[in-house]
Amino acid sequence: MSRTAYVTDLRTLQGECTANYVRLTRLLGDLEAGESREVELVNQGRRLGALCLKVQERAPYTSIIRVSQRGVLDAVIDTPRMRVHLYHDVRMAEVTDFQRQRHFDGRYRYPNARMHQPDEKLQLNRFLGEWLDHGLAHGHSLDLPELP
Repeated sequence: MSRTAYVTDLRTLQGECTANYVRLTRLLGDLEAGESREVELVNQGRRLGALCLKVQERAPYTSIIRVSQRGVLDAVIDTPRMRVHLYHDVRMAEVTDFQRQRHFDGRYRYPNARMHQPDEKLQLNRFLGEWLDHGLAHGHSLDLPELP
């Protein structure tokens, strides 16, 4: 049985990056460099933690956002954290750093030394989208108008 090589699905990756740009800009509002926002995550009245967004840099064409989470299991597990670049001219957001790993290729041979999946970059951007969707759907911020 022969295996075909993974081909990067650019259309899907670009769609994820565009949707993540919209999600992040809704959550960030008009925050400036150095400012942050915490979106408390609640489920059935129970506080589960917070989605933490910090604007590390803001420029006319790009911004760098640190996305992390605080929660009840912080002392037990390493909570997710990533750096996301927002490209304002093309309205896209891309994960550029995840758990201190940087520069993800669009495609990896498998198996590989770091055990990245062939579509690692797409999976990271999908994860960001699901994470932000959860914050938009179940989050509450005192300094942000009601999240639709």
